[in-house]
Amino acid sequence: MSDSQTLHWQDLSRNHHLPPFTDYKALNAKGTRVITKASGVYLWDSEGHKILDAMAGLWCVNIGYGREELVEAATRQMRELPYYNLFFETSHPPAIALAKAIADVAPAGMNHVFFTGSGSEANDTVLRMVRHYWAIKGKPAKKVVIGRWNGYHGSTVAGASLGGMKAMHGQGDGPIPGIEHIDQPYWYGEGGELDPEEFGVRVAQQLEQKILEVGEDRVAAFIAEPIQGAGGVIIPPTSYWPRIREILARYEILFVADEVICGFGRTGEWFGSDYYGNAPDLMPIAKGMTSGYIPMGGVVVRDEVVQTLNEGGEFYHGFTYSGHPVAAAVALENIRILREEKIVERIKAETAPYLQSRWQELAEHPLVGEARGVGMLGALELVKNKKTRERFDKSGVGMLCRQHCFQNGLVMRAVGDTMIISPPLVINKEEIDELIVKARRCLDATAAEVLG
Repeated sequence: MSDSQTLHWQDLSRNHHLPPFTDYKALNAKGTRVITKASGVYLWDSEGHKILDAMAGLWCVNIGYGREELVEAATRQMRELPYYNLFFETSHPPAIALAKAIADVAPAGMNHVFFTGSGSEANDTVLRMVRHYWAIKGKPAKKVVIGRWNGYHGSTVAGASLGGMKAMHGQGDGPIPGIEHIDQPYWYGEGGELDPEEFGVRVAQQLEQKILEVGEDRVAAFIAEPIQGAGGVIIPPTSYWPRIREILARYEILFVADEVICGFGRTGEWFGSDYYGNAPDLMPIAKGMTSGYIPMGGVVVRDEVVQTLNEGGEFYHGFTYSGHPVAAAVALENIRILREEKIVERIKAETAPYLQSRWQELAEHPLVGEARGVGMLGALELVKNKKTRERFDKSGVGMLCRQHCFQNGLVMRAVGDTMIISPPLVINKEEIDELIVKARRCLDATAAEVLG
C-alpha cells in the first residue's frame, strides 16, 4: 500500500479508535502500525514490510496464519447455524462436540467445559463458580481467592483483580474485595542471592502462610498460571510446583490453573498442567483454543466439582456468546489439526528443543543477563551489569529494543526490560534461525544506544 493509504488508516484510527493497553496521546502523536495481511509465521504492514511474528499474535496463533481449514469451518457453520444461544435448556452440536474434544485432550478427570468469549470472561466465571461451589457445600464464607503478584488473568474487573498487576489495580480501585496475593516465583528478578531451588520453596511457602493468615474457612481457591506469560515468561524453579502441590493437599481449597496462554501445546504438552504434573480443579482456557482466528474461551472443570455443581440448582451466570457455534466449529477444526498433524508432539520432540538451544545462545550477548524458556516460550533479561543483575537507571530499554525489533522485521514483546517471545507452534527450524539472527541484531542495536 502507499504511504498515503497508511496515513489515511492512521488518521481514521486517531479520530475513531480506542485500542487496548494504549497511551492514547503518545500513539496519536506517532501513528498506529497497520497490519494488513498474514501467512504462516509472518505479518505484512500497510507499507509492505514483512515481519516475523514471534508473539503468535497475542500468544494465540498456534497453528499459524492462513489456515484455510479454519476459514472453511467457519463458513460451513455460518451457513448452517450462524448463531444460537446455550440458555434455556438448549444447546447445539458444535458446542457439544467441542466440549467432548477438549475433554479428550484435557488432564484426566476434567470432562466438562463452561464456554465463554475470552480468557478474561473465563476468569470471571472462575470467581463466580468457585464461590457458588462452596456455597453449595454449605461453606458460603469460603470466598477469598489467592493469586500472585504480577500474575495476569485478564482485564475485566474480576480478571484484573485476580491478577496481580499493580498498574491495573491503580485504575478502577482494584482489586475487588475477597482477593489476596502472594509473591511470584521470579528467581532472576526477586531471588537475590538464594539458590533457585531454595527460592522456589520459599516463595511457594507463602501460599500456606496466606491460607493460615486469611483462614482456611475463608479461602476458596488459589489461582496461578503454570508459567506467567504477560508477567514476563516467569518460569518457576523446579522446586516450586511440587511444594505448591504439597500445600494444596493439606487444605480444602480449589486449585485454578490459568491455561489461557500455556494451553493447547505452548509448553510442548497439551496444557501447562501436564508439563508440571499438576491436577487443577478448574482451568480457564482461550487463545490457542481457536488459534486466535475467532474469539472464544472457557473453563474446564474437574468431575468432582461438577458433581457438586449438579446439586446446586441454577448457576446464574453466562454470556450471549457462550459456545458460539461458529467459534466452536473453528475450535473443533483447530484441535483436529493439532492432533492429526501431531503439532504438539513435534514441538516437544524437535522444534522446541531447537528453539531453546538457539535461544540460549543469546545469553552470551553483553546486554542479556538471563535467557530462559520452556517449549515455545522465551525471555531475555536486559541488564546493565550481567554479574550483579543491575538494571538500567533509565526506564524504557525494553521498549527501545522492541522498536528496533519492528524496524528489523521482528515482533518481540517488552515487559519492562524483559524481552519475550511466544512464536506460532508451527515455526520451523529455518524460521527459528531467522528469529535468532533478527533478535541478535536488535540486541546489538539496543546495546549500541545504551551501553555505548
